[in-house]
Amino acid sequence: MTRSLFLSAALTTLAVGGAAAADSKGGPVPADSFYSLKATTLQGQPADLSQYAGKVTLVVNTASQCGYTPQYAGLEKLHEDMQGRGFSVLGFPSNDFGQQEPGSAEEIQTFCKKNYGVTFPMFSKVVTKAGPEQSPVYTFLGKEGHLPAWNFSKYLVGKDGKVIAFFPSKVTPESKELRDQIEAALAH
Repeated sequence: MTRSLFLSAALTTLAVGGAAAADSKGGPVPADSFYSLKATTLQGQPADLSQYAGKVTLVVNTASQCGYTPQYAGLEKLHEDMQGRGFSVLGFPSNDFGQQEPGSAEEIQTFCKKNYGVTFPMFSKVVTKAGPEQSPVYTFLGKEGHLPAWNFSKYLVGKDGKVIAFFPSKVTPESKELRDQIEAALAH
């Protein structure tokens, strides 16, 4: 089995059984919720996304060598400004577009912290494009008909784990459109 197929199988295995996940209050997370999925942190630790159930999240496919990379600063500010209100940015590095995320997990983490002071949760590098190696996270997110066309595409996920909106790369974290959608989701 090739390394990439092994990793894909491992990620798929982590995502299976998510229906039994519990949210941060111990309640069940529905199987059709983003928060029923599991992932791996950038440090290589298992991560149960049910810890974000009941919160609003902004899921972003990131890359360190992209023209949109400076969006890390805006994403961090958004995370800092709203995390106390039940909001979190979740970063999923990907090397899918222009090979703009070639680094190791350690290199990605160092780059994000040193250059942008990133404190929001970052997960292991994933495949966002459709196919056998696609991350279960992006299989779920893509069900609404949108997959990233480039780095820094954004999915707004509601408290119930359903995708509320998709924003292409050019929509910045500072944009009124994005912030208004986040505010509406937090108020819902």
